[in-house]
Amino acid sequence: MSRLKPPRALPAPDRPSRWKLLLRRQRRRARHLVVLFLLLVIAGGLSIVARRVVSHAGAATLRGAFGAITATAGLRVREVVYEGQKNTPQAALDAALGVRPGEPLLGFSVADARARLETIAWVQRATVERRFPDTVYVSLVERNPFAIWQNQGKFSLIDHDGRPVPDGDVGAFGQLPLVVGAGAPEAAAALLDVLAQYPVLKAHVVAAVRVGERRWNLHLTNGGDVMLPEGAVPAALKRLADLQTAHALLDRPLQVVDLRLPDRLMLRPQTALPAAEPKGAGG
Repeated sequence: MSRLKPPRALPAPDRPSRWKLLLRRQRRRARHLVVLFLLLVIAGGLSIVARRVVSHAGAATLRGAFGAITATAGLRVREVVYEGQKNTPQAALDAALGVRPGEPLLGFSVADARARLETIAWVQRATVERRFPDTVYVSLVERNPFAIWQNQGKFSLIDHDGRPVPDGDVGAFGQLPLVVGAGAPEAAAALLDVLAQYPVLKAHVVAAVRVGERRWNLHLTNGGDVMLPEGAVPAALKRLADLQTAHALLDRPLQVVDLRLPDRLMLRPQTALPAAEPKGAGG
């Protein structure tokens, strides 16, 4: 009898190699990149045409329409990143930027957003970038409060250039130096930058008072005043620091230390108040 032969095994299905799978994934990624590139080229072209042909409102309408189209391809904002924010309120930043997660990444004007951010009192300079595929990046340079300015009974913050920071909370910056009087903001940096070099003096100074918008008096912790010359502040402060180091001049009960003349030093002691007469005395 003839023996039955076992059925011949079917060949295993041809599975793609790892190399082929990698090539397929790379092709898919390349197609996505090409589509994204074309969308960006079209966006740039539309932006140029909109600026040259239509009004600002019309350009905004075209930009919004194109943003909505590209959003369907996945170009939506998923994250807004702020860098350099210290004192600027978050709500003010969000309102000025005008872009929120979920909105089209290409549906807003970077230049307009930057201009709105730079209207905030705390913001000196802003940079706005789209970072594909889903991020809006904002870099801020804030105006740092440099001193507190007192004028006609009102207090406000000023920056190093002497410009007011109108939305600042003065109470939160009580450690800053105090400058007083008309013309003080514009001249404050030239004085305070030099004074900061002499901690031995700075520890005794309560306020710098602008006199006649020409020169400074330093009001001291002991109630006295140092009268500085006009136009020779660095040399006068160095002279005062040397006197303090050698003779503890500012620790003495002096009402006035006059440094207005470079070749002489004039001192006026504090006058003692007359003692109060005991009750019942006298005749």
